[in-house]
Formats: sequence, structure tokens, C-alpha cells
Amino acid sequence: MSERFGGSFTQQEPIPEAGIDAAMAVLRHGRLHRYNTAGEEIAETALLEEEFAAHVGAKYCLALASGGAAMACALRALQVRPGDPVLSNAFTLAPVPGAIASLGARPVFVEVTEDLTIDLGHLERQAVASGAKVLLLSHMRGHVGDMEAIMALCDRLGLQVVEDCAHTMGAKWKGVPSGRHGAIGCYSTQTYKHMNSGEGGLLVTDDAELAARAVLLSGSYMLYARHRAAPGPEVFEGLRLEVPNVSSRMDNLRAAILRPQIGMLDDRRARWRELYQAMERGLAGVAGVQLIPRPQVEDYVGSSFQFLLPGWEPARVAAFVAAAAARGVELKWFGAEEPQGFTSRYAHWRYAAPEPLPGTDRVLAGLIDMRLPLTFLPGDVDLIARILAEEVARAAEATELAPVAAPVAD
Repeated sequence: MSERFGGSFTQQEPIPEAGIDAAMAVLRHGRLHRYNTAGEEIAETALLEEEFAAHVGAKYCLALASGGAAMACALRALQVRPGDPVLSNAFTLAPVPGAIASLGARPVFVEVTEDLTIDLGHLERQAVASGAKVLLLSHMRGHVGDMEAIMALCDRLGLQVVEDCAHTMGAKWKGVPSGRHGAIGCYSTQTYKHMNSGEGGLLVTDDAELAARAVLLSGSYMLYARHRAAPGPEVFEGLRLEVPNVSSRMDNLRAAILRPQIGMLDDRRARWRELYQAMERGLAGVAGVQLIPRPQVEDYVGSSFQFLLPGWEPARVAAFVAAAAARGVELKWFGAEEPQGFTSRYAHWRYAAPEPLPGTDRVLAGLIDMRLPLTFLPGDVDLIARILAEEVARAAEATELAPVAAPVAD
């Protein structure tokens, strides 16, 4: 009888007891708004910003309502205007172009390679052709490109870089924390990310003016002096009446939940790596499967796993995904014609009027994605790998396939 996996791909670990205790304290005193403090009390949100800034080695940090809000705030702080082109790698998720579109700006997509990182040659061509001044670089699914090469090119082209680190909180490139190469780094604390507050976001920078603009944009009501990871009042003085309030603050309840999790990031990275590498071993050498190489200098967080089925026709991929699901293994396919759940691709975002990207289309046509929650054990991963290997072989050998429309660019 075929093995079946009975676990959940969406079940996260519980909030640590210290976070639960801190959250209960906030609920009991009722001061959830970040600027609602009593006496000499320091808001949980202000402490979270201070502690996260120290963790990644940034001068300034701002806590926001979501990762998408952090990216939109970063773009506004860089004074991106309606109609401005903003570059982004085409392999990303909807909140990235959504943040660009929320400003009335225009996403300009860049090809990705089979390593799932941005194509530097196409980046240069798109930058020159569009006249863009900002790159919103998505470290999609935790894959970090060659940051020295990316930053050298962006410096030469005059591009400001905002790093989308929703999938790389806790990761490093040659020892430098993700989010610390560009002008601004943005993080998510949504449930499926590396710190969990349901929703939430963080923004870091070393630029005092950008930090001040971001704080004002988030809705400080001129209470910026209560921030502990922000520049001094003198930096705000020339900006405070010019920058609009686009309310997107984090509250003290979510900050209380998050603070104890900062110190858990290194351990979580190590545990995710154990699961990721077990999956690599389980699929290594399986005919038809192409694994994604991870550079030795990339200290990645393997909270999800991707592999390619190069050259497979859509019907065969769809049959494989369905067969895996029947055995309890939940996969996402970035080549599906219609978006499914959390998974969509650049051609689906019609508001962005995307131009076809043939290289990216080839990659996404066979790209399979799977979550690896920390509630999994190494034995769970071994079982999942066996199931996938068996279903890859069956799908590869199948001769009768149900018709599935091929994915095309809109």
C-alpha cells in the first residue's frame, strides 16, 4: 500500500510562552496603540524596533502593519511618484508589485534565472530602457542572489535598492544579514514567515532622512520622539509638515508577541536548514527533478523548498501535483494557468500590464514549491521525499494525461 503523509503544511509552532505572557500583559492594561503609554512606560513596539535593529546591525527600525506596508512605506520614503517605473524580479509574490501599484507607480519586471534569482543582464537592460531609479529586489522563497554583484551593478546604474526580505529574515550573504545591502530592508512577520505575529512588518535602514520619512509616513502624529530606533528630532524638523500620514503602524500586542522570537531566529534557521537538507538528500538523483543550487556563502533559511521539472508539459505537472496531494503532500505550482491560493505569477497581475518574459516563463512552467514548517520532523521530510520521488516517476511514465491549458503571459 502506498505511504501517505498525514501532517499539516500550514501548522506553525506555538507562540513562545514569553510572548504569550507579554501579550496578556498588554491585553490586561489595554494600551495596544503604540503611542498610548502610561508614565515612564516604554511601548512594546518601540522596544521591538530597538531590539530588531540591534539584531541585524541597523541604525534605525520601524514596525509596521504588514510586510506589504513596509515595502510601500519604503518606496514612499524614497519619494517614488505616481507613474514612476520601479524594477522588480518577475519571480515574486503579489504583495511586491502590489506595493508598487499602491503608489500609482509602474512595476517593471526583470527575468529570473534557474537559480531563482534576478537576471543581472536583463536587469541592466530594463533599467536603461525604463529609466527606473529604484529596484525592489525580492529574495523570493529565500533565494539570495550574488549581493556584491547586484549592488555593484545598481550603484553603477544609479539604482536605489529596497530588499524584500519576507523569506530571508535571519539569512545572511557572506555574513551580512539579509536586508542590510540596500538602502532599506523590509521584512514580514505574517504567520508563515520566520517570526509570527499573524500580520506585521519591519523596515530597517541606516539613512536618517529615509528613517524619519518612514516614521512620519507610518503615522507618528508628531510623536516621533517616542521611537527608540529612529533618528533625533532635528532630522524630523524639516520634514514633519511635508510628509503625509499613511497610517500603517504596528500595535503593541503584535510587538509583544514578536520580541521573544528575535532571539530564536538563529536556532530556527539551523532547524529549517536541517529539514531543507533532508529534502535535498531525498530528491537528489531523482530522474526528472532539478534541484536549486545554494551557494556556500548563502546562509539561507530553508522554510520552503523548490525544485524544477524542466521540459514537463503542463498536463504532466498538473497530474503530479494532484497525485502528491492525494497522498497528503501539498505542493504549489507556479506554472498553473490560474492563480491558486497564495501562488500567482507575474503574468496574472494584469494591472501591471506585464510584458512577456520567456526566460522566466520557462522556469515557472516547471517550478514546484512546498512549505517546510518547523512542526515537521526529519522523519516527516524523509517520508515526503519518498512520496514525491515515487509520484515523479509515475508522472514521467504516464502516457494518458488529462488536457490542461498551457500557461501563457497575459
